[in-house]
Amino acid sequence: MKRKLLLSTTVLLTLACSTVRNSAKDVVQFSDDDEKIFTDVQRTTFQYFWDGAEPNSGLARERFHVDGNYPQNDKNVVTSGGGGFGVMAILVGIERGFITRQQGVERLDRIVKFLETADRFHGVWPHWWNGETGKVKPFSRKDDGGDLVESSFMLQGLLCVRQYLKDGNAAEKTLATRIDKLWKEVDFNWYRNGKNVLYWHWSPNYAWEMNFPVKGYNECLIMYVLAASSPTHGVPAEVYHEGWAEGGKINDNPPAYGGYKLQLRHQGDAVNGGPLFWAHYSYLGLDPRGLKDKYADYWQENKNQSLINYQWCVDNPKNFKGYGPNSWGLTSSYSVRGYAGHAPSEKRDVGVLSPTAALSSMPYTPSKSLSAMRHWYTTKKDSIYGPYGFYDAFSETANWYPKKYLAIDQGPIVVMMENYRSNLLWNLFMSCPEIQQGLKKLGFQSPHIK
Repeated sequence: MKRKLLLSTTVLLTLACSTVRNSAKDVVQFSDDDEKIFTDVQRTTFQYFWDGAEPNSGLARERFHVDGNYPQNDKNVVTSGGGGFGVMAILVGIERGFITRQQGVERLDRIVKFLETADRFHGVWPHWWNGETGKVKPFSRKDDGGDLVESSFMLQGLLCVRQYLKDGNAAEKTLATRIDKLWKEVDFNWYRNGKNVLYWHWSPNYAWEMNFPVKGYNECLIMYVLAASSPTHGVPAEVYHEGWAEGGKINDNPPAYGGYKLQLRHQGDAVNGGPLFWAHYSYLGLDPRGLKDKYADYWQENKNQSLINYQWCVDNPKNFKGYGPNSWGLTSSYSVRGYAGHAPSEKRDVGVLSPTAALSSMPYTPSKSLSAMRHWYTTKKDSIYGPYGFYDAFSETANWYPKKYLAIDQGPIVVMMENYRSNLLWNLFMSCPEIQQGLKKLGFQSPHIK
C-alpha cells in the first residue's frame, strides 16, 4: 500500500528515546504530485549506483558524462568515498523496491570481493582505483596510497550494510562477517603518524609528504568517530580533542549570516560557512539529531549551515540569474571552469547551483528543499535532469548546463532523502555497538547511545 508522505520533521526527527523537536514551520505536507516527484528523483538518482556502476567492481564510478567524453580517460575509475555512499543507496533501493533484496545482496557481495582484494594501505583504501584491476589510481602525484577520509565514508556505508544483513540468511550473515573483518583491518593508529591527530593520506612511495593533518571543522567528523570506535585500532580521545578540535580552537570565531549563527569555525575561507556537503557526508549514517558534545549541537550546526546557504541564495548579493527561494544550493561540484568549492561568500559564489546541496539538506530544510526540487523538476527538467537524476550543477547566468554526474554528489541525495523519509541509514549506523561506545569515549550525547 502506498504510504502517504505527510511528513513533519517533528515526527520524523524524533526517536522513541529522543527529545529532538523542531518548530511548526518545518511541517511539510506533500501533495500527490510532490510524492511522485520525490520518488522519481530518488529512484532515478539511485540508478547512478545501479545501472551506472562500473561492472567489474560493482562500485560507483567517480563520474559519468552523458556524452561519453572523458578527457582524462577515467570512465572506469571508481571511488572509495562515493562507493561508500553507493552501498548505502543500494540499501535504499532494496527498501524502496527499486531492486529485490537478492539483487542488492549479490551486488554488495561483488563490491565486498573487490574491496577485499583491491589495493589497501594499512587497511585503508585509496581515493580512487581502476575498477577493472583494483590498482590505485593516484588522485595526485603524491596521493597514491591510503586516503583515510574517503575510506571513512566507505566504512560508514559498509557498517550500515553489516547491520542490515547481520540477522539475515546464511549468505547475508557471511557477508556481514566479511565486512566486519574489513572494518577491523583499518589501522587508524597508523594514520596518526605518532601524533594526537589523524592524517588524511599515507603513501608507500612518499610516506607523509602530503602532510595533511585533519582539523575541524569540515566534512571529516565521521573519520574521528570511526577511529575512536574501532575495536582493533581505536585511537584515544585525545586525538579528537587535541587534533580535530585543537584544544577548543574549533569554536573560535564561528561564521554567522542572515540571523543564523554557527558554533564551529569552518576551515579555509568559509566566511559564511563551508560548502554544504559538510552538512551531509559525515551525517549519512551518523545521526545528527540530538548529537552533541562540548563543542556543538550538530543538528543545529547542520540546520543553520543549510539555512545560511539558502538565505545567501535568496539575498543573492552578486545578482546571479536564477537564484531564489525555490532555486538555491552552493557546494563543491563541477563548475563553469573545472571543479570548485562553491560556498556563500563573495569569493566562492560564482553563479553555479548544485542540486545536491538543496536536496541532500532535506532533513534540515524540508520545505525549502522540496520547493527547489519541485521547481527544478517541473520547470527545468529538460535542461538539468537526465538518466541519473539532476545533473551535477548548472548556471543560468553563464547559460551552462553540463550533462555530467559525480558519485559524491548523487549519493547523498538518495541517502538523505531516505533519512528524511524513514531514518533508515541513521538507524542502521547508530545501531552499531562500537559506534555508540566510540561516541561515549569522545564525550558525545545521542539518543541512540544506550
